[in-house]
Amino acid sequence: MLSPEAIAKIDYEITKYPTEQRQAAVMSALRIVQTERGWLSKESISDVAQYLRMPDIAAMEVASFYNMYDLAPVGKYKISICTNISCMLRDSDVIVNHLKTKLGVGFNEVTADGKFCLKEGECMGACGGAPLLIVNNHTMHEFLTPAKVDMLLEELK
Repeated sequence: MLSPEAIAKIDYEITKYPTEQRQAAVMSALRIVQTERGWLSKESISDVAQYLRMPDIAAMEVASFYNMYDLAPVGKYKISICTNISCMLRDSDVIVNHLKTKLGVGFNEVTADGKFCLKEGECMGACGGAPLLIVNNHTMHEFLTPAKVDMLLEELK
């Protein structure tokens, strides 16, 4: 069940589209619910779908396609690192291996203390700053080196 706060925010997003196209607000609605709950369970996705009057599977397709949506609990800090070609050519694999070693987790795993989750990200549209990562879907860090990664992890602790 969606909270009154989430419904109010989703209703605002719905106003951005023609009346008969309320399902166009699905991405915003999923983001709102994920922000409130921390991740998107099947039930949460179904709640969004029902509210937008669309099939559950259509909302699930959106939630499972984009890597900004979390379909399982993640740590306090979700670190999404780009591994696409531009970042790969600028040694993102070195950064990935450093993060895996430093955190003791692989992709889609959460550290034992619940603080960090490591995700493989698709192109983040900032190839000029490669290699790069995003923390919690909003804070980008570019031109990464193992030393910069260590400083970032210390700041987040």
